[in-house]
Amino acid sequence: MNPPADLQPPFAKFLGIKITYVSPDKVTAELAVREELDNRNGTLHGGAVMALADNLGGTATVANLPPGGRTATIESKTNFFAVIPVGDTAYAECTPLHKGRSTMVWQTKITRGDGKLCALVTQTQIVIPPEKG
Repeated sequence: MNPPADLQPPFAKFLGIKITYVSPDKVTAELAVREELDNRNGTLHGGAVMALADNLGGTATVANLPPGGRTATIESKTNFFAVIPVGDTAYAECTPLHKGRSTMVWQTKITRGDGKLCALVTQTQIVIPPEKG
């Protein structure tokens, strides 16, 4: 049995990712940008941006897996457009570009409180079928 898609791994909880919506075609989340996540310049670290998007792509894939299926990220690309300062919130929306039997490709848009696009992440998730027993 698969865990519910909105059940998050410990790393997501450690980062402070708050999942706000889960469906097979969209996952949204928020991440409060706090000092522990900054990059020495008072803005959200790029690795935290990428981790946020990666978590959402995994969550979206889990929402589409067959019972007993698993997933892992096999490719990810991030374009950065603007910073998100400490004290602001990162808003993420993940939607499918492709939902196949062996891979799924997700696009995550990350914006800040004023609505400005900060990053666009495209990632590929492998779909690992259930083990036959």
